[in-house]
Amino acid sequence: MRWYGPNDGVSLRDIRQAGCTGVVTALHQVPVGDVWPEEEIAIRRKLIENAGMTWTVIESLPVHDSIKKGDEARDELIERYQQSIRNVAKQGLKVITYNFMPVLDWLRTDLEYPMPDGSLALRFERAAFVAFDVFQLRRPGAAGDYSAEELAAADAWFDSASETKREKLWFSCMQGLPGSTKMFTREEVLEALAEYGEMTPERLRENLLYFLNAVCPIAEDEGVVLAVHPDDPPMSVLGLPRIVSSAKDLRMLLQGCESPANGLCFCTGSLGASLQNNVPEMLQEFMDRVYFLHLRNTARDTEGNFFEADHLEGDTDMAAVMQVLVQANRSIPMRPDHGHLMLDDLTKSGLYPGYGAIGRLRGLAELRGLEAGIRSMI
Repeated sequence: MRWYGPNDGVSLRDIRQAGCTGVVTALHQVPVGDVWPEEEIAIRRKLIENAGMTWTVIESLPVHDSIKKGDEARDELIERYQQSIRNVAKQGLKVITYNFMPVLDWLRTDLEYPMPDGSLALRFERAAFVAFDVFQLRRPGAAGDYSAEELAAADAWFDSASETKREKLWFSCMQGLPGSTKMFTREEVLEALAEYGEMTPERLRENLLYFLNAVCPIAEDEGVVLAVHPDDPPMSVLGLPRIVSSAKDLRMLLQGCESPANGLCFCTGSLGASLQNNVPEMLQEFMDRVYFLHLRNTARDTEGNFFEADHLEGDTDMAAVMQVLVQANRSIPMRPDHGHLMLDDLTKSGLYPGYGAIGRLRGLAELRGLEAGIRSMI
């Protein structure tokens, strides 16, 4: 399971009792762009080992926006990233997860979407997001990025929303980086967006490949692999392109840097949120370069809305996904992801959105049962 460190409301004891043998974590206290100190990596590793588990997968070692923009500071920041790779390798870590999403990381419009059973899920509603962009963030030129139908739906959503609902939307969309309790401000987001200028998918992809071709040789030398997380959601956000959203994107990524250290964090939820993606087929195609797995499910519609479904429900055929994994006969680190907030977790504080203990424990139990059932039939 993912663990956000000593301040996480889910403890290492909770994670071990869920049946996990390993922990996925990161040094969230280190500012993005700084070198991860080896001594801090060692402290975190020993904490996990003292709890009876291992730490071999990092999620995430963030890529600085200057690298994504390709500005004059990127070479120095890439050198720091290379040093972080060396430092984590010395501590026995093997997989580095990262993403290349500009400005905002994952994005949801509702962090407490009520489910029929009384649990709470994460949800993305297209009309609400357009309303946030146009009427709350007031991004310059935002209206030009949406169709007349989308703008009308956003206008209707905003007009009918109570002040409490509008505040909830703002809070949900302005969450900071995973592991952080700091929200972004409007000024910070608008300034960051302006610095990207007229960023195109082609330029952003060039910047990603520049980064990979610089860091992958170091990773190879150190016995480490990199695993890029898909865009979440898999669509343009705030006028900026997303370039890790489809099978075509993944092919271009892997062809542009053929190093064996260049790989994927295959997230069935992020990829499954797009109607264009056949997730089991994509997993089959890219299996050789999958170094980390996020197994979760989303229920989507044709208007771009989706919510986090139970792990064995939703629109991704998780049994078909597991069939591909079992037949591949590879040992790949896996974690359940974005469980519902349920049972006692509904009353607890200090839990990160989507990362309560009980919802993820349910997901892990379902996935392990699914795997055991498929293996028994071979």
